[in-house]
Amino acid sequence: MYVLNGLIKYLIRKTYQPALVKYISRTRTYMYKDIALQVPKEVFHPGFFFSTQLLLRHLSRLNLRNKRLLELGAGSGLISIYAARQGAKVLASDINPIAIEYLSINARANQVSLDIVHSDLFDSLSVEPFDIVAINPPYYKKNPREPLEYAWFCGEDGEYFQRLFSRLDEFLHAQSLVFMVLCDACDFPMIEEMAARAGFTWECVYEKKNLIEKNFIYLITKNEAWHSE
Repeated sequence: MYVLNGLIKYLIRKTYQPALVKYISRTRTYMYKDIALQVPKEVFHPGFFFSTQLLLRHLSRLNLRNKRLLELGAGSGLISIYAARQGAKVLASDINPIAIEYLSINARANQVSLDIVHSDLFDSLSVEPFDIVAINPPYYKKNPREPLEYAWFCGEDGEYFQRLFSRLDEFLHAQSLVFMVLCDACDFPMIEEMAARAGFTWECVYEKKNLIEKNFIYLITKNEAWHSE
C-alpha cells in the first residue's frame, strides 16, 4: 500500500506540476468566494497549494472582530484580506517586495484596510503584542535566491525557524494564539527542537490529507515553565 500511494503521488506530480508551472508563469486573477486577488508569478499562489486555504478555514472558526492579527509572509493577501473583512486589525508582512506591491493592490481592490510592511520576519516590525499570529512558513531546506523562493525555502539549516522562534514572544501577550500550517514534507524534529529551545510548545489542532500530501495546523504557545524562570 505504501508503494502504491507513493506511485500515485509521483504520477500526480508528473502530470500536475508542468501544467501548474505554465499556468502561474504570469499574473493571474484568483477568486476565493468574494475575494479577488491578482497573483503574479513571483508570489506564492494560494489557489494551487493547500496550506493557505487550510489555515484560512481554521482561522474562520475564530471570532476575529477587533482582534489584532499579524500575518507573517502574507503573499498576495488572501488570509489578511479575509481577516480584515471579519473586523480584524491586520498587519500583513512579507520579505518579497513584489508581494508587498500586490498586497496593496489587492487590499484596495477588495476595499479593506491593511497595515503592510516589507520585512524579513520581524526585522522591520515595531514590537507590539498581537492577539493572533498566522504563519504559513517556508520549510524546504535550501537557501532562497530569488523572491518566490522565500515562500518555499527556509535555509540549509532551517534558519527561518531559528529566527522566527528567537523573537516570536516579543509580539505576544498571555492570551495570544499562534497558528502555523505545515505539511508532511517538513523536518518536524528540527522545527520542534528549535521551538523548544526558545521555550515554545506546539500542539496539532487540525490535519487534512489529500492525494499529494498531509497538512497540519499547529497551535504554538510559550511554555509556562519558561515564563516562570
